[in-house]
Amino acid sequence: MRLVRPLENLIDQLVKLPTIGPKTAQRLALFLLKVPEDEAKALAEAILEVRLQVFPCSVCGYLTDLDPCYICQDAKRDKNIICVTEEASDVISIERTGYNGQYFVLNKEFHVMEGHDLDEINLDSLEDKLASGEIKEVILAFNPDVDGEIMARYLASIAEAHQVKVTRLAHGLPVGGDIEFTDELTLRRAIEGRYEFME
Repeated sequence: MRLVRPLENLIDQLVKLPTIGPKTAQRLALFLLKVPEDEAKALAEAILEVRLQVFPCSVCGYLTDLDPCYICQDAKRDKNIICVTEEASDVISIERTGYNGQYFVLNKEFHVMEGHDLDEINLDSLEDKLASGEIKEVILAFNPDVDGEIMARYLASIAEAHQVKVTRLAHGLPVGGDIEFTDELTLRRAIEGRYEFME
């Protein structure tokens, strides 16, 4: 059955969101037609606001609306330890475990099978932090898959060149899984049971 063009367009846009299939997109689109106009406008404005006002922190790469971000500004955080993640969503998950160190977020997906080059990732600010001598430990918090392993080995070699201890999240994270979708208890155990990275 053919739908009116504005509704088809909304469904097409919703399908682009992660984990949203055609049926879910259609249900969401039909739901949005039923909400009051002020709620629909508030949703549209929130989407535009986040696109215009949220950006990566210049220090750590975490998403923020002020620079540096609130994590980098927090004087109570341990400045001797830094957790390196691929995405800001990983930081959100790790923060729930009670981790109290710094972060460095790559904000770039790396997929070796798609021909991505490690040199495409800007690590200048991370290398500056490592060179300062303040960092004593780097936690490599990457998904336990082939790409995560390659990235971990690459960053471990950089950290070790600065005589910095390198650890990884402990096993217990499912192979092929995503940190973002890991439950809090499993992730907390992985943080607590991290081990020194050995090539």
